[in-house]
Amino acid sequence: QVQVVESGGGPAQDGGSVRLSCAVSGGTIGAYFMGWFRQAPGKERMFVAAITPGGANRYYTDAVKGRFTISRDRTKNTVYLQMNNLEPEDTAVYYCAAKFGVGAFRQSDQYKIWGQGTQVTVSS
Repeated sequence: QVQVVESGGGPAQDGGSVRLSCAVSGGTIGAYFMGWFRQAPGKERMFVAAITPGGANRYYTDAVKGRFTISRDRTKNTVYLQMNNLEPEDTAVYYCAAKFGVGAFRQSDQYKIWGQGTQVTVSS
């Protein structure tokens, strides 16, 4: 059974950086489209970034382009989200998710495998 576990969240300062990790077990990241989502209090879970199974293509929501970078390490079977120049609006629980296929990758309901989430809190 494939599982994903996030780590690396915590408090950060406005303008600071945090790197999130998503460790995959029970399967290889090369078989999955991997995504990061976030959910702020009282709001829906929103797409943040995604990377294709081969790692060649990466996608971002407009709000994080130029600040966040999704990457993966196949040897560690881990996906990362490097978040730079953080803003208070980035405060949320961040979730890692995995899906088969490449379609509709911005939609959370397309992902069947989810982690428990990790909190990122950015203060000004």
